[in-house]
Amino acid sequence: MPPRTRVGYTSTAPRRRPTGSERRRRVQLREVEPVADRDPVEHPQHDRDETEEVFEGALGGPIDRCILRSFHKHVATKIWLGEDRAPLKLVNHGAKLRLWELDAERPMLSTFCEQWQPETTTFHLPFGEMTITLDDVASILHIPITRSMISFSQPLRVDDANALLVELLGTTDVEASRETEQCRSPSVRLLWLRENFSTITDVSSNDDIEFATRAFLLHLVGCTLFADKSATSVGVVYLELFRDLSMVGRYAWGAACLAFLYKQLTTATRFEVRQLGGYLTLLQDL
Repeated sequence: MPPRTRVGYTSTAPRRRPTGSERRRRVQLREVEPVADRDPVEHPQHDRDETEEVFEGALGGPIDRCILRSFHKHVATKIWLGEDRAPLKLVNHGAKLRLWELDAERPMLSTFCEQWQPETTTFHLPFGEMTITLDDVASILHIPITRSMISFSQPLRVDDANALLVELLGTTDVEASRETEQCRSPSVRLLWLRENFSTITDVSSNDDIEFATRAFLLHLVGCTLFADKSATSVGVVYLELFRDLSMVGRYAWGAACLAFLYKQLTTATRFEVRQLGGYLTLLQDL
């Protein structure tokens, strides 16, 4: 079949390539087509409440709120309007574990929270955005970040929490019910764990040693990785992770710790919140 040219007809003559001078003349003759007038881009209008308009024009605030849609509830908006809040109460259990002391000042970590944006999970600082990454967690805490993920299908009910305490810690039904009732949630007090399981010895039975080991690990994560704003209790739901003690190392504890800290930072951006939980060592070592 004969060759087909670009304009749609056949030719037997060889195609000649244009010279450099011909190319330059073509460029000079080519004119820029005028851009057609376009209507200004209309951004979608989101539903706004009365409080959303008050931060219009706030220094450092977003111009287009299509991403940071909850900025009107952010503590930075209130501060711009002159409503300052006291430094956050820091929930840290270092003294209980006798491993470290909280060296960072409360105003510094409170300032970090004021720069946190939940939608982007980053700190919006004058020089740009910054966040805590999984690599930071691995470098600072030296705990796994790439193994089995920690997740729970649904919230733990109080009755189920009592059953876990009986099965995995060896308590009685009465003791378990009394403790969750005092916490008014499926949680136990850190003090209760220390008082009931810190007296184990080498001559104790294997079952008692396993119960005490699970109690210690629950106390450990409640004081560090998953320290919540209660400052005195820990969720019984984490006890399920210590059912098989030989499998404790299979979980990505670092990823769960970082996700929990993100959630705590997001909560702390609300103006009415007065406390900050999570593993604050990650903030101190940034």
